[in-house]
Amino acid sequence: MALIALIGVFVSLYLTLYKLGYIGTLACGTGGCETVQLSKWGDFLGVPVAGWGVVYYVAVLGLAIASVQERFADSRRLTVVLLFVTGWGLLFTLWLTYLELFVIHAICRWCVGSGAMTVALFALAWWDWRVAGGE
Repeated sequence: MALIALIGVFVSLYLTLYKLGYIGTLACGTGGCETVQLSKWGDFLGVPVAGWGVVYYVAVLGLAIASVQERFADSRRLTVVLLFVTGWGLLFTLWLTYLELFVIHAICRWCVGSGAMTVALFALAWWDWRVAGGE
């Protein structure tokens, strides 16, 4: 999970830097990335959506690293928190994917990659929760 989250940090940071004007163009290939990033849906509560992604992936990275520390290795609470955080990320990703497909009418390859990572993180968190005795 930590490796996926670390990759997510870099992807989200790349998109955030573009949105803030520090990168001139996105390496996307379709033009859909710019359309999505510059749409009115590119910000949430005044912060670039990709910036929220950085926060999300850093949180998951921190939780994943903490969960392998000896003192937290058997922590049921940490497993539930990780499941909750990744579940929230999955719901937000589903909402953003809906916006891309049916409102913005453009697909961002970087966003699709981030969505795939979010699905993988939730699946791993769910699996960990089940192994830990989740109901």
